[in-house]
Amino acid sequence: MTMRNIKITIEYDGTRYYGWQIQRETPTVQQVLRDTISMVLNRPVTLHGSGRTDAGVHALGQVANFRTDNSMAVEALRTALNRLIPADIVIKDIAEVDLSFHARVKARSRTYWYLIWNCPQRAAFLQRYAWHIPSPLDIAAMRQAAGCLVGMQDFASFQGADRENGHAVREVNSVHFKKIRKHLILFSITGSAFVKHMVRNIVGTLVDVGKGKISADDFRNILNQKDRTRAGITAPPQGLFLKKVRY
Repeated sequence: MTMRNIKITIEYDGTRYYGWQIQRETPTVQQVLRDTISMVLNRPVTLHGSGRTDAGVHALGQVANFRTDNSMAVEALRTALNRLIPADIVIKDIAEVDLSFHARVKARSRTYWYLIWNCPQRAAFLQRYAWHIPSPLDIAAMRQAAGCLVGMQDFASFQGADRENGHAVREVNSVHFKKIRKHLILFSITGSAFVKHMVRNIVGTLVDVGKGKISADDFRNILNQKDRTRAGITAPPQGLFLKKVRY
């Protein structure tokens, strides 16, 4: 039989899962999808994702691929999988691609969104999808501070404290802030790749700028110092979304 390479684009609510990557004895998105695909195709598969998302983090456009010698039509496969996987995971798109395609290796950039609900009162329907900041935020100051993130540089100040040894040099292509509702702030960041907790640590520190605790110049100095202890808190996971992966 001919080997095929199947690419899938996935949307998921990460609330119930311990992230994307398969772990022992805890439910993850990759594990749910791999097991369901293997069951439908009646043979084991190895599922490669474009990158990890942490526990509680969501995705609007996670990409993964797997190889199989099963001849099942891709649309029939998508229909079968979406009937079987939990309702908080959806396969949005499916396609047969060249055997050389690998969801992680071939990715050129990734875009993450982070949502902040900036209002004295919490929002009942956003508690799982945004960080509630009750005190006022100066979005203009946050936007000014975030501008220094663009380019190829060392993001050690914003890497996870428990990150494995390795350099933190990454390239950020763009950053944006905008209000999408009266109290709802969207932070968007696109880069070639990100170190562990990088986006959440950046957001946590930018919130300090928005509150007036530090200035835009202080933020730049924190970036340049390459010292995680200088940066702000790690923003909670529920506000983070993997928006899109480009190839």
